[in-house]
Amino acid sequence: MRPRPAAVRPRARLLFIARLLPALVLVAVALAGPWLAPHPIDTPVTGPYAEPGGAAPLGGDLLGRDVWSRVLAGGRELVVSALLAAVLVTVVAAGLGAVSALRPGFGRVVDRTADLLILLPAVLGLLLIALSWPGGGRVAIITAAVVLGVPYAVRLVTGAAAPIAASGYVEAAAAGGEHLWHLVFREVLPNLRAILLALFGLRFVAAVYIVATAGFLQIGPQPPAADWALMIRENGPGVLLNPWAVIAPSLLIGVLAMSVNLAAAALAPQVGRKAVSLR
Repeated sequence: MRPRPAAVRPRARLLFIARLLPALVLVAVALAGPWLAPHPIDTPVTGPYAEPGGAAPLGGDLLGRDVWSRVLAGGRELVVSALLAAVLVTVVAAGLGAVSALRPGFGRVVDRTADLLILLPAVLGLLLIALSWPGGGRVAIITAAVVLGVPYAVRLVTGAAAPIAASGYVEAAAAGGEHLWHLVFREVLPNLRAILLALFGLRFVAAVYIVATAGFLQIGPQPPAADWALMIRENGPGVLLNPWAVIAPSLLIGVLAMSVNLAAAALAPQVGRKAVSLR
């Protein structure tokens, strides 16, 4: 077998950094954005829908507030909410999916429940949960993202965990008297790391969609809060006057979802077989 060229490892490392760095930078900027904003987010500094220039590099919004400052300050809540929802969905789905694979009777109940929840349209579910939640707010939106995300995720984890649960070493551990939680956390879940990281990336994208939809429907943050989705709704009527008031937050939402998904894929263990050259 021919040894791998030494140059392959540096290239692989650079590729890994290239896939991981955009998400880290964007998340860091979104979290620190409120402190980086050059102007107060609720103070007009120019005319309504003013063109970029001077004190407002991305122009003004419908009230003449600095779009650049509001863009910097408007990503923190969305990032935190989406990350928290994606983590909760992945953790809950991992536990339910592993137990479902090990206990088929419990798994059938989980599958039927997931089937019913999957039939609920995302926007309708978001409205039902957020509007019926006492006080609404971010907690209601995160709860809606978790409730809407778990049914899809648990079906995926159950399918991936089923072959592992039926493998010889898991059956041997069960026959040896190991408890259910030992089988879940020591035998099944460690072999699903790649699946769970990929699932986290996908659920983060879905959570961004749910949180952004809530902001666009104004059942989340309310004016004059700086929020990317809310900025799109507020400034839509003036998109022809200052398109950056809509384009900038729209691009950031899309880039955020894609970059975190790529980062999660880069962190996932490579489980595929590698081709080798024989002589």
